[in-house]
Amino acid sequence: MIKLALPVALLLAAPALAAPLDDVAASLKATTSLSADFVQTDPTGAVENGKLLLARPGRVRFSYDKAPKLIVADGKKLTFVDYKVRQVSQWPVKTTPLGILLATAPDLASVAKVIEVTDRSLLIEAADPKRPEFGSLKIGFRKDASAPGGLALAGWTARDAQGGVSVVQLSNVRYNADLSKADFGFRDPRRSAVTRP
Repeated sequence: MIKLALPVALLLAAPALAAPLDDVAASLKATTSLSADFVQTDPTGAVENGKLLLARPGRVRFSYDKAPKLIVADGKKLTFVDYKVRQVSQWPVKTTPLGILLATAPDLASVAKVIEVTDRSLLIEAADPKRPEFGSLKIGFRKDASAPGGLALAGWTARDAQGGVSVVQLSNVRYNADLSKADFGFRDPRRSAVTRP
């Protein structure tokens, strides 16, 4: 079975200061959509590039530039498609690390804490204490007055239950763009039909 570990390495060193999770939740809630370029480093150290589309609630698409794979969520299921081996794996969106970023109203208080704050950045760590098998997610933000809620999503680091770490860093982020024509479906390599939400 393919492990889905999505990525944030970033964040600058500085003394930790109190910062309310409410600001993070407000920023996520104000982000109705975004598009960005991403660089992903998987647990083996392999680096891949691609394009991210995110439309809250529940929809995301990671299109890889060169790798024959796709990660896509249609609002209910997060799907990992490996076209090379013709394999499809699916999980309910809310049970994946990305569930926090894609939720309609992110409830961070029960699963997240602020672990680092500087004058330029903010880092939170999220893990469901009732479901350790889901691993943990560190989400990094840059302070940016032009971003929703004043916090720009910079990337994330995901650690799976086996200790594998994946990192995703974002660049060229565009917020609240019109993604009404974006495709959050996928071509199922096990058959010829295209699966769409």
